[in-house]
Amino acid sequence: MLLSVAPASTEAQGLKDAVGKYCLIGAAINQWQSDGQVPEADAITDRHFNCAVAENCMKPETLAPAEGIFDFRVADKFVSYCQQHSLKVIGHCLVWHSQAPDWWFTNGYCAAPASKEVVRERLIKHVKTVVGHFRGLVHGWDVVNEAIEDDGSFRKSPYYNLLGEEFIEIAFRTAHEADPDAELYYNDYSMAKPAKREAVCRLVKNLKAKGLRIDGVGMQSHNGMDYPNLDEYEKSIDAFAAAGVKVMITELDLNVLPNPEGFGGADINQSFELKQKYNPYADGLPKDKAKEIEKRWMQFFDIYYRHRAQISRINLWGVSDGGSWLNGWPIKGRTNYPLLFDRHYQAKPVVEQIVRLYQD
Repeated sequence: MLLSVAPASTEAQGLKDAVGKYCLIGAAINQWQSDGQVPEADAITDRHFNCAVAENCMKPETLAPAEGIFDFRVADKFVSYCQQHSLKVIGHCLVWHSQAPDWWFTNGYCAAPASKEVVRERLIKHVKTVVGHFRGLVHGWDVVNEAIEDDGSFRKSPYYNLLGEEFIEIAFRTAHEADPDAELYYNDYSMAKPAKREAVCRLVKNLKAKGLRIDGVGMQSHNGMDYPNLDEYEKSIDAFAAAGVKVMITELDLNVLPNPEGFGGADINQSFELKQKYNPYADGLPKDKAKEIEKRWMQFFDIYYRHRAQISRINLWGVSDGGSWLNGWPIKGRTNYPLLFDRHYQAKPVVEQIVRLYQD
């Protein structure tokens, strides 16, 4: 007689058991967790994730505090943490106009700006040294982060002002030379905006035409209750896939609070005054609001499921609500609820809905 085996219940399954059948699923890990100080977060990571991104410790200002000095201590701990918890390592990020060390763009100890030649050599040295240090340990790198404005023009960063768009080519070429087996990505926010989408597609095609490796595009997906436009968001997934690269949802969270006038995108330099009307849920979410948030989460995961053949990674920007950057940005001192796990490290009901969706 044949015995039928009942499928595992959704309650028993983690995100990596369901979503992980189709793509990597992970989170940004902060230093406290990778240092072993947050066992409650470790339990979530072990059950639900199969990859991880370092929230801050692989950014240039952390790894290269002074010219000629590299400090890999915290980043090495993060990589060891990932190895211990069976997580693929995603490196974030090699080149970014923000959180770059000031010395990169100045002439020694004086305030005069560095020359094009000096910045070019510093860029090459940084990428070569960092990628080389982690060669064979990092699955993929966010090589360049946020180099394009929402209108499709190149951001006038110090890199661009000195090197033009060549700085992107230099970074991708050097990263590939330093670790030929690592995947290489371009990562940015507001990727549902048509002008930005078109510009990123042009960038991908131009890099490929020059024989440079680019494996994927990261759609940061710092989403809100009324943005981005879902139709345009889906169009971007299709467009990036059609450009011949993997599509990744890289910094996923959901800002559930009211936004001040003038707020937009994910530029970390935005800052606004704390007012009560912008922090309405300091004592907890009303049930109707929690249901509204669940519905919004499922709108996005319905999209991800429909596009599961195109999406290679979904990465939350943080593990639990209490550790999210959205409690302090763009207004310091707020209480936000932007992730799938609450301040007590408990899965929200929507997690089971997501698991069930990917089981159907």
